[in-house]
Amino acid sequence: MLEGSGVHLRSLMDYPDLPDIVEDGNTFLENALKKARVVSEWTGETVLADDSGLEVDALDGAPGIYSARYAGNDANDEKNILKLLDDMKSIASENRRAIFRCILVLYSADGSYETFEGCWEGRIAKKPLGQSGFGYDPIFFLSEEGVTVAQLSPEVKNRISHRAQALAKLKKRLHKGLWKKQ
Repeated sequence: MLEGSGVHLRSLMDYPDLPDIVEDGNTFLENALKKARVVSEWTGETVLADDSGLEVDALDGAPGIYSARYAGNDANDEKNILKLLDDMKSIASENRRAIFRCILVLYSADGSYETFEGCWEGRIAKKPLGQSGFGYDPIFFLSEEGVTVAQLSPEVKNRISHRAQALAKLKKRLHKGLWKKQ
């Protein structure tokens, strides 16, 4: 998704001795910033980190930062979806608005950082539909497209998602040359 940005990326797999990072922040920004800072301090390099999740209006923003473990510490995609659908079983279609949110942090080894946010609006479907994607994709319904995210091709998802929006802002910043080169 950062193709054409001129950025050379490495994966966390390139650093097998990195310490585990506990995501104990109260916001997506706190978690993304913590991940970026810890990895940057460990490697001495500029780091890009994100934290993302699903926020449902009718559930006061839940699952939010707990999206990956909404159904508990042993949660998986299926358990999280089932819990969310159960929690929303009495909520009418017009009140099922939700947002996928992504916060990216570009963190420099000198401690400075910038943030980039993307939000993708939709609503929670009554049942899972589609086979693509992961997480809550089968129940995140996009009204404009008339499908769930799991019914989109990966190419379309990577062009319009919350993460794609945040990365587009990052790419724009990088193309303007406003981020210091290291």
